Amino acid sequence: MNILPLISIFIISYTTIFVLIRYADKFGLVDIPNERSMHDKMIPRGAGIPFVLSVFFTLLLFDFDYFITYYYVYLAIAIVFISGIWDDYKNISPKIKFIFIFFASVLLYMNDIAIYSFGTYFGYEIILPVWFVFPFTFFAIAGYTNALNLMDGLDGLAASIAIVIFITFFAIGLEHKDELLMTLSSFFTVSLLAFLLFNWNPAKIFMGDSGSLALGMVIVILSIHSLQYITPASVLFIIALPILDTFIVMTRRIQRGQSPFQADKNHMHHFLFNMKGDVRYTVMILVMMQMVFSLIGYQVSEANNLISLILFLLLFYIYLNLFDQRLKRRKKAEKNKNKNKN
Repeated sequence: MNILPLISIFIISYTTIFVLIRYADKFGLVDIPNERSMHDKMIPRGAGIPFVLSVFFTLLLFDFDYFITYYYVYLAIAIVFISGIWDDYKNISPKIKFIFIFFASVLLYMNDIAIYSFGTYFGYEIILPVWFVFPFTFFAIAGYTNALNLMDGLDGLAASIAIVIFITFFAIGLEHKDELLMTLSSFFTVSLLAFLLFNWNPAKIFMGDSGSLALGMVIVILSIHSLQYITPASVLFIIALPILDTFIVMTRRIQRGQSPFQADKNHMHHFLFNMKGDVRYTVMILVMMQMVFSLIGYQVSEANNLISLILFLLLFYIYLNLFDQRLKRRKKAEKNKNKNKN
């Protein structure tokens, strides 16, 4: 593998992010804290613009033929990336972002990047009906793109989790000599490493939706593409943490009688941060959790789908109860009740 493009990506990403930090306010790319923010001062955002563009520019410069071969992949990423840039500037509605994701999904579906099967169970492959392939693929793409966006709540968290996932897909691509898996994952890993130098706590800049939406799109494309080599259940492990976080939060909201799409501060990173009050500690714990999940996914990539799926559902149940914001309130209420009795 040619190392020159990777060096180019790192230099371009690092340099352009450094410049953006200095002039972010002039471009209107500043994150103003609100009630859900984990920071209390204005910080530049939109670092996704330079670190994503560094990948595109390098591909055009060093491997134009490869870029043309997979034009639909990069065009789909670009469509979602543009919606993220727009959101970083104007804070567009979720509906508009879903429209962009929809068109990107159509483009991928037309070029055979879609989910056709749930895997093989008891010797029978569960193949999706033709009419259901695109709706489910769009649901998966939109869901995961949004899930990674929701994980972008602490300094260095989304980028670090994405790097772990990219490295896993690179290993799969290397094993099966798949150019798309290796190129996409390695290029974005290097661009994110440059970004992390500025985003690690205390962050000097945030990636913004331009970064988190694009990264979510890249990961879901790699996930779907890798299904020709590994089982659907193993993919769930490789990209697990954003999925678990989103489903747990939505489950809790439904249990409280709230809309599953209502924003709150009940994500995994909020729970851990409230316990320790340390951003770096929280990020490292979650990254190590993702490393374990990705390692399991890589190890069970050719294992029985049913066993892998049961294991994943068991982990979901454990995490659903482990990351429960109500536990702390229950213990406090029980403690106060005991005091009143005495």
